[in-house]
Amino acid sequence: SKKVSYKYVPEEYLMKLELKRYALNTCKIYISLFEKFINHYPQKDIVALSEQEIRKYLQVLIQENKSNSYINQTINSIKFYYEVVMGMPNRFYSIERPRKEQKLPQVLSKEEILAIIANTNNIKHRCIVSLLYSAGLRRSELLDLKVEDIDSKRMLIHIKNAKNNKDRYSLLSETVLKELRIYYKKWNPKEYLFEGLKGNKYSGSSVKEIVVKASEKSKINKRVTPHMLRHSFATHLLENGTDLRYIQTLLGHSSTKTTEIYTQVAVNNFKSIKNPLDL
Repeated sequence: SKKVSYKYVPEEYLMKLELKRYALNTCKIYISLFEKFINHYPQKDIVALSEQEIRKYLQVLIQENKSNSYINQTINSIKFYYEVVMGMPNRFYSIERPRKEQKLPQVLSKEEILAIIANTNNIKHRCIVSLLYSAGLRRSELLDLKVEDIDSKRMLIHIKNAKNNKDRYSLLSETVLKELRIYYKKWNPKEYLFEGLKGNKYSGSSVKEIVVKASEKSKINKRVTPHMLRHSFATHLLENGTDLRYIQTLLGHSSTKTTEIYTQVAVNNFKSIKNPLDL
């Protein structure tokens, strides 16, 4: 058989992603997963692939022990092609999606957060970690912040083009505002609040490294990620009695279902229960 060269995602797939304004991260994932799928059937025309062949491919992923979320995202990327790009009817009535494993968010205590902030190397790093926690930001949202998004009059942070294209506001902490003023005088950022060396956007891997190094210095024996600071923000608000719908707004969740998971890690619910061993 003749060797077929690598198949790239069709042009109209890319155009549709752009038109629907999918988040950059989602686009990258869809494209890479869809290309893996079409290159599994190098000889065949994509449009002509049957539901049976899609199923067979998913079986392969299951045998390769891919995670449920990997398989679900693959299904989404394939669905997107047939249903959204090609406008074909639903192909997946009979395809069972794997259940999402419900992993509980990993959360740090307030003491651990304060230790991480205290163990950063400089004011810029300190502002980055403090903002991730005190505003419950996703890492990409922090990197997208512009200087003018900090509204000190209303004590709010304006988060634009967040996930699902939802603009929202989050809280600006008094403590962080003081530190941001010191940081601003010292570093004088022009456009982005946090800039890399050439005045461009700061990199995601640098943010991760700041968080990891400061946690190691704090002798925290978990693998701490930037996202854990967001989880902790939500959980601590809930533990302080903040209404769940308010937290949902601050986090920019489309559905309360997503926010409800924090009720399972908030400790104040358990505080009132007397342990049977201690009765």
